Amino acid sequence: MNIVLLGAPGAGKGTQAEKLIEAYDIAHISTGDILRASVKAGTPLGLEAKSYMDAGELVPDSVVIGLVKERLQEEDAEGGSILDGFPRTAAQAEALSSELEAMGRGIDFAIAVNVDPEVIVGRLCNRRLCKVCGYIGNVDDAVCPLCGGEMFQRDDDNPEVVRNRLDVYEKSTAPLIDYYRGAGILVEVNGELSPNEVFANIQSIIN
Repeated sequence: MNIVLLGAPGAGKGTQAEKLIEAYDIAHISTGDILRASVKAGTPLGLEAKSYMDAGELVPDSVVIGLVKERLQEEDAEGGSILDGFPRTAAQAEALSSELEAMGRGIDFAIAVNVDPEVIVGRLCNRRLCKVCGYIGNVDDAVCPLCGGEMFQRDDDNPEVVRNRLDVYEKSTAPLIDYYRGAGILVEVNGELSPNEVFANIQSIIN
């Protein structure tokens, strides 16, 4: 089973991806994780990607598609995958379909997690991450509740950049809703409910 998760930055796609992975034992393919790993490693690709990410712009298709293609060929993705943060454009969606078709696979569901933009601004500007274990918390977490590590705010989690990211999403990514609706595999859920309620709604659709 292959699932594409759609939704603006901060809509809760990562949380739902974790729940889906645990429930259905499929691979998590997150372009955000792949790109941040490249940034942390300081590779030429990572430095190039960081300039786009810090400005709230989309990383070029040529970079992202190559990374996702390699990831889909790894052993843990053979039984299915959750695609989180990819595709973001119609061109990427077409490239993904071509790559999966070549592997004898396809997309079973495109799940759109819908959240009001101002709710997202509040969520992301309050978000804090642990430098040690990657735990995602909020401004109230002075230290990581899991490992005691230092919490920090990402460079792109400020109101100006968040709103720019949402504008970019509307212009470049929202048309994917129509793309997958036309393919007959789009499902929309309310992302403003609690994470468990959102997941229950997703499970009812999949099952």
